[in-house]
Amino acid sequence: MGNHAAARLSMKKLFRYLEEYKKECVLGPLFKLLEALFELFVPLVMAGIIDRGIGGGDRGYILRMGALLIALGLVGLASSLTAQYYAAKAAVNFAGKLRRVLFAHIQGLSFGAYDRLGSATLITRMTSDVNQVQTMVNIALRLLLRSPFIVFGAMIMAFTIDMRAALIFAAAIVALFLLVFGILLWSLPRYRRMQGNLDDVLQAARENLDGVRVLRAFNKEEDEIREFDRRNEKLTRYGIFVGRVSALMNPLTYVMINLALAVLLHTGAVRVNAGALTQGQIVALVNYLSQILVELIKMANLVLTLTKGWACGNRIAALLGVPLPSAGTEQAEAGTDAPAVEFRHVGLTYPGGGAEALSDISFLARRGQTIGIIGGTGSGKSSVVSLIPGFYQATAGAVLVDGLDASRWAPGPLRERIGLVPQKSLLFRGSIRENLLWGKPDATEDELRRALEISQAAEFVDKLPRGLDSPVEQGGRNFSGGQRQRLCIARAVVRRPEILILDDSASALDFATDAKLRAALRALTDTTVFIVSQRTASLRSADAILVLDDGAAVGLGTHEELLGSCAVYREIYDSQFRKEA
Repeated sequence: MGNHAAARLSMKKLFRYLEEYKKECVLGPLFKLLEALFELFVPLVMAGIIDRGIGGGDRGYILRMGALLIALGLVGLASSLTAQYYAAKAAVNFAGKLRRVLFAHIQGLSFGAYDRLGSATLITRMTSDVNQVQTMVNIALRLLLRSPFIVFGAMIMAFTIDMRAALIFAAAIVALFLLVFGILLWSLPRYRRMQGNLDDVLQAARENLDGVRVLRAFNKEEDEIREFDRRNEKLTRYGIFVGRVSALMNPLTYVMINLALAVLLHTGAVRVNAGALTQGQIVALVNYLSQILVELIKMANLVLTLTKGWACGNRIAALLGVPLPSAGTEQAEAGTDAPAVEFRHVGLTYPGGGAEALSDISFLARRGQTIGIIGGTGSGKSSVVSLIPGFYQATAGAVLVDGLDASRWAPGPLRERIGLVPQKSLLFRGSIRENLLWGKPDATEDELRRALEISQAAEFVDKLPRGLDSPVEQGGRNFSGGQRQRLCIARAVVRRPEILILDDSASALDFATDAKLRAALRALTDTTVFIVSQRTASLRSADAILVLDDGAAVGLGTHEELLGSCAVYREIYDSQFRKEA
C-alpha cells in the first residue's frame, strides 16, 4: 500500500507540469468525445438505411442517409484532427518542460548524488524515460476518455435496441476489463525493472566508450564485449518475457470479442426469425460490437503505453525527489583579515563509504601563499581540495573560506572566488577563445593573452593558424595531454581568482614547462594557490606542504623542514630524486 501511495505521489509531481496546458488537456479529450459521439450514431443510420431504405425501396431515404453518413465522417475527422493537435501540443510542451526541469535538477545535485546514481541512469531518465512519458500523455489525452466512452456508449445504444442481446455486451465488457487490468497490474513493476536493466546496458556502453584507450592497451576488448553481451542478453530476455505476456492482450481480446460476436449472431438470428428484431438492428448490434472490439484493442495498447509511461514517470519523479544539497546564503566581506582557507580537524566520509576518506585534517593558507599537497595514490589529495569549493561537505570539523564556513557560503559567490583545474583536463567543443571565456565571460583580449602566458599555453597557441579562434574538438581530443592541461589552467587563471586549485593538473608537462608555470604562478601575489602533485620538484618552492597518508595528515611544513621531519615525504623525495638525478 505504501509503495502504491508513493507512486501516486510521484506521478502527481509530474502532472503539475501539465497545469500550464490546461486548455489543451481539456480541448483534446473534448474533441475526441465529440468524434466518438458522431461515431455512435453511424450504426443507427446504417440500420435505418437497411430497414427503411433498402427494405422499403426508398431511394431518396438512402441518399439522404448516405449524405448524413458522409457529414458525420467529415465532422468526426475534423474533431479527430483538432484533438490530435491539442494532445500533441500538450504532450510535447509537457515533455520539453519536464526535460528542462530535470536537467536543471541534475545540474544542482551534489557530487555525492552523482557518485551514487551514476551517469547512465541520469541519461536514460533524461531521454528514454521522458519520451515514454510524453507518449503516455499524448495517447492518454486522446484515448483515455474516448475508448471507455465508446465502449459504454455502444453498450447503452445496444440496450436501446434489444435488452437480451445487450446482455452479451455487458458480459463481454466485464470479462475484457478483468483481462486488461489483470495484465496491467502484472506488467507495471516488470516494465520498471526492465528500465533498470536498460540502465545497466547504457552504463556498460558508456564505460567502454570512456575507457576505450585503456581497454585496448590491456587487450580487454573481448572481455568487455562478453560483459556487454551478458547485460544486453539479460535485457533482451526480460524484454521478450514481459513482451510475450503483454502481447497476449490483443489475441485474447480478439478471441473474447469474436466469441461474443458468434453468440450475438446466433441469438440475433433466432430473434429475427421470431420477428422480435429486424435485419438492420442486427447489423447495428454487430457494428456496435465491432466498435467495442476496436476500442478495446486501443485500450489494450493504451494500457501497455500507460504501464511503460507510468513506470518511467516514477523513475523520473524519484530522481526529482533526490534532495539538492543545502547551500548557505552568506558571503564574506571584502578585505577580511581571516586566512584564505582554513581546515579545522576536518573529516570526510563519502556517501555509502565505510571508513573516512579524510580524518582530522588541520592547516591554514594565508592570502598569496602557495600550498602544496602531496601523498601516495588514494591518500585523499583530491578530497581535500574538493572541500574548498563545497563540492562535498565535511562530515567532521569545518572548512573555512575567508573566515566563513564553506557550508554557509552561497555557492555562486564562493565559486566565483575559486579557479579550479581538475585532474581530468576537459575542454568543450568550440574554439580556444570560447573555452577560456568560461572562466570570465567578459574577459578582454589582454586578459586572455595574460592567462595563456601564465599557463605557458601561448607558445603553442601562437603557432596555430587561427590563434585563439582555433577549433577545439569535443573533450579537446585534437590537442595533446600537456596542451589540454595548459589550456585548462589558462581557463582558471583568466578570472583572476582569489584561490587557484591545481589538482595534479601539470602531470603531463615536462620539467622545464612545469618550472616556468610555477614561476609564473608565484608572480600572482594576490592569489592563494593550492598545488596537488606527486612530484616533490613541483612543490619545493611552496610556502607550506601538506603530506597525506591514507587520509591523514602526517606532515606539514616547507620542503626543507619535511625532509628532516616527515618520513613519508622523505621517502617520496628520495625515490624521485634518484630519477631526477
